[in-house]
Amino acid sequence: MRRALGLAEAAAAAGEVPVGAVIVDADGLVVAEAANAPIRLSDPTAHAEVLAIRAACEAAGNYRLPGHTLYVTLEPCTMCASAIAHARIARLVYGASDPKGGAVESGVRFFEQPTCHHRPDVVSGLEAERAGDQLRNFFRARRRS
Repeated sequence: MRRALGLAEAAAAAGEVPVGAVIVDADGLVVAEAANAPIRLSDPTAHAEVLAIRAACEAAGNYRLPGHTLYVTLEPCTMCASAIAHARIARLVYGASDPKGGAVESGVRFFEQPTCHHRPDVVSGLEAERAGDQLRNFFRARRRS
């Protein structure tokens, strides 16, 4: 998660919402990482999770990532939760909750829906205070400017 927090800091420095994601394989080796980049890439789907999943799938040569763990600094949105399910990621670990846009334990609770075909093991709250501080500081600074 520390690595994901560093990626989130880099995203904030680039003017992106500070979210970072890291994917590790079953052996604990980092196979992909990404920071939020919708503004830089002019792509509304360029969330850290989606970019990391794309890179991990390419590295694996497979659109499925069984046995992999995704670490992300913020509770995934509905789009990202869907990508996690489609990629068959085994475990999701996230930091800060997102009552407005989250879709795991907030909002639509995507993995609890009967139409969801894969439910990863979920661990929430890892480094939540630090991840939350990054987000609050980012948005506080934007409101001032």
